Amino acid sequence: MEHWLEFKKAEKIIFDKEIFVISQNDYKKIKSSFNFLNSIYKNKTIYGINTGFGPMANHLISPSDLKSLQKNLIRSHASGCGENLDDIYVRATLLARVNSLSKGFSGVHPSLIKCLENYINYELYPIIPQHGGVGASGDLVQLAHIGLTILGEGQLRYKNKVYSTAQILKKLELEAPQFYIREGLALINGTSCMTGIGIVNIHLAQKAMDLAILFSCIINEIVKSFNDHFSQILNNLKHHKGQIYIAENMRSLLQTSHRIRNRNENHYIKIENTEVLSHKFQEYYSLRCVPQILGPIKETIDNANIVLENELNSVNDNPIIDYVNQEVYHGGNFHGDYVSFEMDKLKIAITKLTMLMERQLNFLVNPALNNILPPFVNKGTLGFNFGVQGLQFTAVSTTAENQTLSNPMYVHSIPNNNDNQDIVSMGTNAALLCKKVIDNSFEVLAIQAITITQALDCIEKLPEFSTKTQAFYRSIRTIIPTIKDDNVLYPYIPKIIHFLKQYS
Repeated sequence: MEHWLEFKKAEKIIFDKEIFVISQNDYKKIKSSFNFLNSIYKNKTIYGINTGFGPMANHLISPSDLKSLQKNLIRSHASGCGENLDDIYVRATLLARVNSLSKGFSGVHPSLIKCLENYINYELYPIIPQHGGVGASGDLVQLAHIGLTILGEGQLRYKNKVYSTAQILKKLELEAPQFYIREGLALINGTSCMTGIGIVNIHLAQKAMDLAILFSCIINEIVKSFNDHFSQILNNLKHHKGQIYIAENMRSLLQTSHRIRNRNENHYIKIENTEVLSHKFQEYYSLRCVPQILGPIKETIDNANIVLENELNSVNDNPIIDYVNQEVYHGGNFHGDYVSFEMDKLKIAITKLTMLMERQLNFLVNPALNNILPPFVNKGTLGFNFGVQGLQFTAVSTTAENQTLSNPMYVHSIPNNNDNQDIVSMGTNAALLCKKVIDNSFEVLAIQAITITQALDCIEKLPEFSTKTQAFYRSIRTIIPTIKDDNVLYPYIPKIIHFLKQYS
């Protein structure tokens, strides 16, 4: 029975550094696929085995050059540039590649699988530049940089230090695998880089979603909002799972709050001697419509989770070596459209989440809107001190950048490879742009966290708030003190971002 790596298990391997082990049954399949390919290639013409690549596939390769062909492919395509991927994205990429190759349809030698398995478990991370792949013969360029290290070339990062591959393998007493007749093409001809980045993106997007729910609840507490906009009856009438989920979470988080108003207790009362209510009858949309705004974002994250789990468990190279049916299939499983489309949808969703956080931030810093807090939640002297005024500029700027970055990558295709790749997915570009949007969102969330805790200081009634709000406030206050006198704030933001990415 085929092994299936569930998304949650992949998260544990990537983020919690759980050991990754290929089963003996999978190794048998891998060896069978290798043996089948090794037994037939001399009598058949098979793409990338005894032919050239891409538009040069009509050129046949001499049997004496087959191993060198695979090495030439790696060296020629290790041509990336730009900033290098952080280790967490490289770890996810390694997991995606080895999981695909271990299905036993790629014709690689088991030693290659063992090498990738060791990379994950020893936390050895090839240096991979971000820019290069077009996502439609797979992530050729990025994965070629992994391939370099398999050749014993290139560089690996180990415990935050960069080593030459030969140096660190010798240090750890590990051997580089031998290249046979398929290893080069099998390594680079797949969607594993975009998939790895995508898995990390989804993990962090869910974190951002959970924080957005929490922050929305705290602000509802701050202004003593009514409870009906997140009520079960109202939201269940909309028939969207995401909206129902958000409202349910809000009710759970606010269960211990003493500040949320019951509409039935405050609405149906006789108003005498006044024409204007003292309390805002309905909150602004950024508070009242949280289930309706975050609901579709939640569903987008969930759908991306399903698609990326499918891709993680797919055989996505070319050709497919099917030892069971004794066939070789040429096709295009390396095409990254599924990932590309989901990353575009995800970045649009997270941009909308960022916009919601920015509007809530604006609500908190503007006394004309909230009617209870000083300008910029300033606990100093108005006019002389500035509170979070500077932070708001950063949040607005970053939100605006997300809005521009949210234009889709999926519909951008530039033919290349002498027009052999005449329509491409740009999947890794889509995943990287989504990564940037998510990184930006955590900057805004960090500023939102600072502003919320500052607002709680201004209210000075923390015991009235929910237990979750109180716990969050105390956690943030271990990182940044209450702002009264004007001090430099930027050093706190990375610390809070790190905290938020771990928060649960």
